[in-house]
Amino acid sequence: MVGDLPVLELDGEIDIASVPRLSDAINRLINDERGRSIAVDLDGVIALDDTGLGIIIGAAGRARQHGGDLIVVASAQHLIQRLSLTRFDQAVRVVTSLGAAT
Repeated sequence: MVGDLPVLELDGEIDIASVPRLSDAINRLINDERGRSIAVDLDGVIALDDTGLGIIIGAAGRARQHGGDLIVVASAQHLIQRLSLTRFDQAVRVVTSLGAAT
């Protein structure tokens, strides 16, 4: 939690091998915080493949269906570029700090 904002902090590589754990963690947070905004902090992530992006986009849709929102935090330049090049940032709100998410 940062203030009143529930935060899921991720680290390492988000790829086909790790997406089941990612999906479980995000879905649990959405269900526990139904109707609220949540943040997914990618600052510890060194690699993020398309499968991981898809899981996060799907989770953002579920959060919205339940009256909340999902905000992605990414300050590393390689992540910001990836989120921009894939147009992920047009589907999901991306901020560069947790402070900006609150």
